[in-house]
Amino acid sequence: MLAAPGARRAIPQENRRKVTVTTHKTVLIPGDGIGPEVADAVREIFEAADAPIEWEVHHAGLAAVDAGDELLPPATLDAVREHRVALKGPCTTPVGKGFRSVNVQLRKELDLYASVRPVRTLPGIETRYSDVDLVVLRENTEGLYAGIENEVTPGVVTSIKVVTERASKRFAKWGFEYCRLRGRERITAMHKANIMKLGDGLFIRSARQVHEEGGYGDVAYDEMIIDAGAMRLVQNPHDFDVLLLQNLYGDVFSDLCAGFIGGLGVAPGANIGDDRAIFEAVHGSAPDIAGKGIANPLSLLMSGVMMLQHMGEKLGAAGCKEAAAMIEAAYERALSDGQKTGDIGGSLNTAGFTKAVIERL
Repeated sequence: MLAAPGARRAIPQENRRKVTVTTHKTVLIPGDGIGPEVADAVREIFEAADAPIEWEVHHAGLAAVDAGDELLPPATLDAVREHRVALKGPCTTPVGKGFRSVNVQLRKELDLYASVRPVRTLPGIETRYSDVDLVVLRENTEGLYAGIENEVTPGVVTSIKVVTERASKRFAKWGFEYCRLRGRERITAMHKANIMKLGDGLFIRSARQVHEEGGYGDVAYDEMIIDAGAMRLVQNPHDFDVLLLQNLYGDVFSDLCAGFIGGLGVAPGANIGDDRAIFEAVHGSAPDIAGKGIANPLSLLMSGVMMLQHMGEKLGAAGCKEAAAMIEAAYERALSDGQKTGDIGGSLNTAGFTKAVIERL
């Protein structure tokens, strides 16, 4: 239960008792556009919360190119492999031309096969729905995003959807384990196996087999054709708990579900593999407002909280879970008090929201 607003007096930074703790090396990829601005806000809040993090900054996307490097520098990949965790701002992806998505490349190069997008109603943000609490899990490495496209003849392009039993089963297993860890009760696998009987059929057969033979009887499992599922979601998102989706479906539905709670600016995200993970802002780089100081840092901040929780649970990093709880309570207090950026109905700029969160730590 959170303390009532104003119940605790904020302690000035200079008067806080400093405690020596072990810091944990973490990669920071600021990204493009508004990325560096929201990344700086998160760093400031982490520092004020005494989060035991030591940042190692690396670049990807246009920021890397502008620095005279490759779009996805090997040094960035090597750093994530070494430190096993990263926080990433948005990276620009051209539409219909130009280079391939840096986000997709990172996921494939590091085998981050499970995308996690929690969707939860936040205090102080009014939407058409209330008390939404669901999670979109997305297979990250294959499907139509395998990137196998071919121009057969001018004006005719084929795109190949890749579905393998290995990737489908490991993703389903990860999903059921996630439910156990987080106390979630039900997974719904969405598909179009009535039309794509081989590819989507393999996906749901794999999920069904993992559920039946993997000892996950404590987690309920059902299946739904995806177009009917889309209708049911917008009718009543409370009917769902955890969604298990292939790559393209998961990309679409994670953004759709973010609309239930106020948009991409208030939704966190993670891309997780067996040995490493990247936590990221799920919105775009918004070059039209870059440098204006009005960007909402909440998506990246919430993703940073997910990162701290992961580091405490999976990497045994001392002090991270406590810092995560402190920061989450602070931004929820700020929102409850009406301290919001303009995109979600408030009047604060980036610096103003950052200050509001710090004051409530």
